[in-house]
Amino acid sequence: MSRRVVHLHIGAPKTGTTYLQDRLMLNQAQLAEHGVTIPTKNRFVDADLFHFRAALDLLDQDWGGAPGHAVGAWDTMVKRVRRAKGTVVISHEILAPTKPDTIARVMNDFADSEVHVVYSARDLGRQLPAAWQESIKQGRKWTFDRFLTKVERGQTWFRAAMDLPTVLDNWGAKLPPERVHVVTVPHDRGPTGNELWLRFCRAFGIDPAWAPLDSERANRSLGIAETQLIRRLNRRLELPVWRDATYDGLIRELLAQQVLVSRDAIPVRLPPERFDFAEEQAERWVEWIKGAGVDVVGDVEDLRPVRPAPDATWRDPDKVSPKLQLGAALDALAMMTREAAERTPSGDLPQKLRQQARRLRER
Repeated sequence: MSRRVVHLHIGAPKTGTTYLQDRLMLNQAQLAEHGVTIPTKNRFVDADLFHFRAALDLLDQDWGGAPGHAVGAWDTMVKRVRRAKGTVVISHEILAPTKPDTIARVMNDFADSEVHVVYSARDLGRQLPAAWQESIKQGRKWTFDRFLTKVERGQTWFRAAMDLPTVLDNWGAKLPPERVHVVTVPHDRGPTGNELWLRFCRAFGIDPAWAPLDSERANRSLGIAETQLIRRLNRRLELPVWRDATYDGLIRELLAQQVLVSRDAIPVRLPPERFDFAEEQAERWVEWIKGAGVDVVGDVEDLRPVRPAPDATWRDPDKVSPKLQLGAALDALAMMTREAAERTPSGDLPQKLRQQARRLRER
């Protein structure tokens, strides 16, 4: 019997994971013809959703759907993997901050397989702005400055999920270094226009020709006005730390990922005075990689941030003009009004609007 090789792609978030997972799913049948399995529950559940639920179940978390929607998904994932032959790819970025005792469970579940860990990493000059705006899309309310300060002090989830040495010290503790793969996110798309995808393929041992269908999905970043609008909306809605399925559907998926992301926006950039920290961390990451002897797919120099030109203008995401926010707010209001009209029976809409207006007056 041929040896089963399981590639666990554990993140990090904001490193091309949305594109990767969608492309793997789109090419699931073609990859299977070449001995590469992208596990799924059944033909009614997309592979990327199944991997998300399996990761939630493994981590004993329950968000992004109805209560209990992920229960049993990890055990199902393990069964699917054990039935497979050849190469298996499991991918979800929320696996990055998994704690050592849970990682031990994963390794035990796949003890009859050759396990590889794949971690995609991006320089902090790009990663920190992307992570902040993504956290706002997930329901957080902090300013960019407060987020960055907490990151530098090690007071957020960021270290557990996006600090390369921390993550790989945990995930690679029981693996030989040649089975730990760091995929660096390039600073440009390369001569082929899709260098990151080619790096992922090399990490998984996949011939790019086996996955010809391209994906149009990408978790694009918001601009400063759009992020500020969502942040203020989160505060107005008084959301809990873990948002629910309603927030996911309306605010994150519809408003943030469809309406606001398509606007011509001013990007969120790292403040010039924060680059010292980003460069110090890059040096620490590179030294860790060299010392650990793990496999690097790409160039470690991609992990070093690129400082902006001295004369470049930086726009503070925490101080966005009312005019810029108004444009984003009007686009959001127009879409939300249309969505409310389509979702609500005509006779119920006025009553619901009156109830909402009364709640706002009573605040």
